[in-house]
Amino acid sequence: MSTSLRPPSLGPIVGHTTPTSARIWIRGAEFLESRSVGIAALFQKNRYVPKSARYFRLHREYDRTGITDFEGLMPDTSYQVKTASLMMDSSGVNASVTDEDVYKKLPNPEIWIDELKGLQSDESEANFCTFPNPPLPNSKGLRSKEQELRFIFGSCRYPGLLWKKSLSDRIFDAIYQRFKTSSTGSSSPRFVLMVGDQIYADKFNKNIPIGLADTEEEFRERYLTAFGSPNMRRLLRSVPQYMILDDHEIEDNWVQGRIKNRESRALFNIAISAYMSYQWIHSPRSYDKRLYYHFACAGYPFFVTDCRTQRIRDDEDTCIEDNHMLGNPAKESALGYEGQIDILCGWLQEQQKLVGNRPKFVVFGSVFVPNNVSSVVKKDAQGQPIKDHRWKDDAWAAFPKTRQQILKTIMDHGIQNVVFLSGDIHCSNVAEISFHHNKKGRLPIKAFAITSSAFYWPFPFADGDPLDYVHDSQLEGDGFAVDPEVTMHYKAMDFEQDDNFIEVSVGEKTLTAETFNKEGTSLRVSKLTLA
Repeated sequence: MSTSLRPPSLGPIVGHTTPTSARIWIRGAEFLESRSVGIAALFQKNRYVPKSARYFRLHREYDRTGITDFEGLMPDTSYQVKTASLMMDSSGVNASVTDEDVYKKLPNPEIWIDELKGLQSDESEANFCTFPNPPLPNSKGLRSKEQELRFIFGSCRYPGLLWKKSLSDRIFDAIYQRFKTSSTGSSSPRFVLMVGDQIYADKFNKNIPIGLADTEEEFRERYLTAFGSPNMRRLLRSVPQYMILDDHEIEDNWVQGRIKNRESRALFNIAISAYMSYQWIHSPRSYDKRLYYHFACAGYPFFVTDCRTQRIRDDEDTCIEDNHMLGNPAKESALGYEGQIDILCGWLQEQQKLVGNRPKFVVFGSVFVPNNVSSVVKKDAQGQPIKDHRWKDDAWAAFPKTRQQILKTIMDHGIQNVVFLSGDIHCSNVAEISFHHNKKGRLPIKAFAITSSAFYWPFPFADGDPLDYVHDSQLEGDGFAVDPEVTMHYKAMDFEQDDNFIEVSVGEKTLTAETFNKEGTSLRVSKLTLA
């Protein structure tokens, strides 16, 4: 066994956090064929927390990454974690060995405390604040300042080319600075939510082999480069992180049906293995090995969807009736089985009962609204469709059945203040969603959509023009029929193409989305009135 510790080759990353626990991720040092374990210990104000030191496995099937969960913590409290990796002998490295068998061969982990303290902080230390306790069940609205919530989200970090690679890391310093206003309390954000395209496996196009990741080594390089850049690495080890994939973690505009192709199936296996090692593993495990999950912070519920690996659409079929954004829905012939869409709709109903009209956040990699203008159905003088290009769309316009099921659930069950968070389109904006009855007029239900994108995209002239999107669905003929009597409409506003992230603040009656650029300068403040 090695006689000294080595700092992680990547990380630590602060993952899923609650009022009483925190998940810490690292990738071990490069030990070639040797078996390795992680070591972590908890500190408060640089003083070791007794009995907190522990070992955890760095499994080869997860590219020598691993996690450990610290539990029994105090709510709304700051902690530090020191981490390292330790090489063991390489005998029988390919044999199946339980974690317990490995730990039996190791000394008490507390013997490493002094050596852990001696490692460089920027390579081995994580800092985090646990979440506050939620308000009492069934409470409605905010009762105190402590129940406010702030968080930051964004998407799409293009890697940059040649000497411009450092530019792709710039915005993460600005995000980090937003957390320095206070170590605890509601005056600073609680976590970062990254909603897709954390890496670009295809730097140019899926059909151009240059810069295209299609091997295990190339996907590893994408993650090590992205998560190992100085500003990003500091951010990942400083505040809780929640992530979900979009297409560029696999391939541009990925849909589930491509795995029928042998080459695409091989690519998918490699890409998802890397994704699970570097992103999924430190997320909540709400549904076993499903990629979607839910969590809560300060009494505000979040559901993070997987709308990539379960996206059902034929790349060549112009019919959109069989398209499903969140996997196949439940059916009467298979009672007892639920698809992701049914789980989401059930979750929305449950949360309305539990938290009342408090905002409920739903994360989609693809933008719920606004639609691209190219997907608006063109009609003749009699109101009959003459051009329908929705099937070409990579967002929700091509998935009307899934969208309808969500909206109808909201309408039928009176679910107030659903907030859809998205990225993808390289143009941030906010939208107010309303429901209009043919005879009763506008219904009292409110919903919202906030899009934050991109962290770094150097080609604004080629993608993300605000005029590419519908701003007023009523004026531009883009209403969506929820049922024969009710139509969804929306108004989108405050579009921004500059590299950006959004800080969301939830108050008693308002939802504020403030957009910041890569220097941390405020670009726009959007105030939305809650129901």
